[in-house]
This record gives sequence, C-alpha cells and structure tokens, in this order.
Amino acid sequence: MIIIQFQEMEDVTCVKTQVIRSDRKGNPVYLFLVDGMLIDTGQQSLESEIISFYKEHPEKIKLAALTHSHEDHSGTAAWLQEKLEIPIYVHPSGIQVCQKRSPYPKYRQVTWGIRKEFNPLPLENKIKSLNTEWEVIYTPGHADDHVAFYHEQTGRMFTGDLFVSPKTKVIMDTESIPMTMDSIRKLLTYDFKSIYCSHAGYFENGKRKLKQKLEHLERLYSEVEILYQEGYSIDEINKSLFPKVYPIVDFSNGEWDSRHIVSSIISEINKESFL
Repeated sequence: MIIIQFQEMEDVTCVKTQVIRSDRKGNPVYLFLVDGMLIDTGQQSLESEIISFYKEHPEKIKLAALTHSHEDHSGTAAWLQEKLEIPIYVHPSGIQVCQKRSPYPKYRQVTWGIRKEFNPLPLENKIKSLNTEWEVIYTPGHADDHVAFYHEQTGRMFTGDLFVSPKTKVIMDTESIPMTMDSIRKLLTYDFKSIYCSHAGYFENGKRKLKQKLEHLERLYSEVEILYQEGYSIDEINKSLFPKVYPIVDFSNGEWDSRHIVSSIISEINKESFL
C-alpha cells in the first residue's frame, strides 16, 4: 500500500510518502514545497505518485533544492529537470553523484528505485525562492554533501536527515557521529523554531528536538569513550551498547549497522589522542 498525505504547516506544503507492506512498514519520506522551492524530490520507486503531485502544481514549482544527493531525496529530480525544466541545486560535492545513474547498492535500488542521472547546479551560501532568501548551511555527518536550509524571519529550518529520530540505533558505514554532532551544534547557534525533517516531518518545537538528539549522542559518545579506554574492542562495545541486531544490518549486507556508530566515535577519539 502506498500512502501520500498532504499537510500545510506555516505556508509549507508537506508531502509525506510511505510504502506499507504486509511484512514491514517503510520509512516515511517527505518533500516540502515552500514559496516556489521544492526541497527534496522523494524516491524514484514512487515516481508516478509524486509526479501526480507535480502535475497538479506545475506553476508553483520554480526550482528544487536538495538537502543531499541520496536516492530517497533525489529520486524524481531527473523528471523535474526534463519535464518542468526547472533548476535543481545540490551541494558541490554531490554533483558528480547526481550525474550517475543509481550509483548505490542493489538493496537500495529495490527499496528506493533506480534513480536516473541528472545535472544539478551547485548550491552557494544563499538560495532564493520566489520571494525569500534562504541560508544554506553545510551540515555533513550523514552525507558529505548534506545541507540545511534556514529562513531567519520565520524561524524555519529544513534539516534533511540530520534529525530523523531522537535516538540513533544504526548508521551507514560512510556516516560520522562526531561530524553529525558538530553539524547539530552548528544549527543550534541559529535562532530557529520549527524544523522540517525529511523522514519525521514537521516539529513546531524543532530546536528542542535537535537538542535532545545532541544530548543523546553526547551520552553515547561518552559511553563509547569510557569502554574503549577500559580496553574493550569495537565489537564488544557494540554488543554492550546495542544488544539488538536490527534487520537492516543483514538486509544491507552491513552497510547499515550500529557498529558504525561505535567505530566512527573511536576514530574521532584516536584522532584527538594523536593530536
């Protein structure tokens, strides 16, 4: 079953997409349309449903800005570029990824679809929608090309995959918990109120949500550091702090794993010790 739901929050059209199967419920993926700017484009596997939304509002979509190049955020960008001929923007480090056809593992192709290649423009420090200028904030950790979009006057912050949930249980092998923590700290220096998360949706108390996430990661960092200094290995720490093995570990052949949380923290600890 495919679910597409629409909600208007603070003049932002929030489009929630989700696939529910008999054996499991897929993660929600959100697209946001604000002042003519589409933030993220969803997954290619739901392209026909998402395109129906585009066709209902072609005059409202003037440009697309991606929080990052992952396929669940860029899946329909090629259609937008070809059919609506609108500019699509991504952080410069994500341009080459976008120019390749589905450059990701088979299980992700099954989950999110086979994303077509497209040619985005590089994001700069600011981006202009129809009537609004947004600050583009570089927030790596989840992805090297990850950004957030901030509007000071309204206090709105679009956070991509920086929040997702208050407690992180698994991450990809390319992610860095210390970098994610630094990115959250960077956002918390801004005077924002609400956040729009690409997987959890809208939160009116967004700043408090991000603070909760950071506090959890700081506790986790401390726990890993203590166990590592006591001589425990990465696998022993992982088993102690994350005794449950989630299905995505096997499904992704280990690309997603709680072990990557521990190893990214230990890499930072060793780096700091060397310095």
